[in-house]
Amino acid sequence: MSLFRGWKGWRQFKRLSWAWRHIVFYSESGQDWHQFSGLISELNEQMNIRTTYVTSDAQDAGLARDHPNFQAIWIPPGLFLTIFFQVSRSEVFVLTMMDLDNLQLKRSLYPVHYVYLFHSMGSTHMVDHENSFDHYDSLFCTGPHQVAEIRKREEIKNLPPKHLFEYGHPRLEEVIRQGEAWPAPENPRGPATILIAPTWGDHSIFNTCGSQLIDVLLQAGYRVIMRPHYHSRRLSPDVIDALRDEFKSHERFEYVDQMGETDSILRSDLLICDWSAMALEYSMGLEKPVLFIDVPRRIRNPNWRDLDIEPMESSIREKVGEVLPPESINLAPAAVERLLSEPDRFRAQVRQLRERNVFQLGQSVRAGAREIARLADERHQARLEREDRGVVNG
Repeated sequence: MSLFRGWKGWRQFKRLSWAWRHIVFYSESGQDWHQFSGLISELNEQMNIRTTYVTSDAQDAGLARDHPNFQAIWIPPGLFLTIFFQVSRSEVFVLTMMDLDNLQLKRSLYPVHYVYLFHSMGSTHMVDHENSFDHYDSLFCTGPHQVAEIRKREEIKNLPPKHLFEYGHPRLEEVIRQGEAWPAPENPRGPATILIAPTWGDHSIFNTCGSQLIDVLLQAGYRVIMRPHYHSRRLSPDVIDALRDEFKSHERFEYVDQMGETDSILRSDLLICDWSAMALEYSMGLEKPVLFIDVPRRIRNPNWRDLDIEPMESSIREKVGEVLPPESINLAPAAVERLLSEPDRFRAQVRQLRERNVFQLGQSVRAGAREIARLADERHQARLEREDRGVVNG
């Protein structure tokens, strides 16, 4: 059935005219839709430009979008998705999928311009593979740190320079809007609500010191929300289930599933995490502090120090919160009290930090859509010139 669905989707894409291949978006998962929806809306509605959206997730919300300038195609993972990538004939191809050309999904044999959208404000050279971003033509960067890191790698490895666009981070802007619209607590003197939302992996908070941390916070009188990463639910279900079951009867403990859930983020007073890039969105978006448990770094690039640039996930920690060693978990309540003691000073500090570290704040979607359209027009003209010279591309 999956093979048939893949063939059907691939056949549907092959039949598209060039007007529908001008700008193509690809989504691995429905979780990517929030990265694309604003850009697509701007292109379709404000700029009257057609877009095609290809997704590998049958539950992707993009499949339900209805607009005359938009069409969506489902190509599930498998043979025909691989074929779709290898022989796709389009002008601009926009995606959030890392490691293009490194794994089974390759660049097209035809001249396609690949645009990568960073899905977080984190750095590029520690948590991700060393060559994760080498095979894109344009990178839409969230802030100056990503530009510096990519340029340094190009210099060290003698790579051709990519087009780096100062894009910003629409997700951060959405968090800011949601935070501003969130009603003030009815009982501001009640116990603070602590959200524990770490990254995933064997060294994450829940896999190492989760039980002790939750216990000490509950004993200190806080409300505690446990919010595991969706990869943790998939890779360490026994760990997550054991923690949930251990505390589920406590009146101030709450467990939430991360998929599509934002309420817990908005109503919390402080975040506890480890190396999750979510800490950047939380602190800069909601202007709330973060307590970092200093578990071992998540490293997928063993050569990350070659760039001689401290990753954003590390350099920002003490600017938006405090760092606590795992062996000092019993000191977490005191750290929480310190971090919540001067909210006005913290908000002023984090606003300055945000202005320095994020591009196009408040304007990213409009600027990004216009840049995608410009790149597509540029590639369209190049295709016409190739055809005039007798070079066939579609």
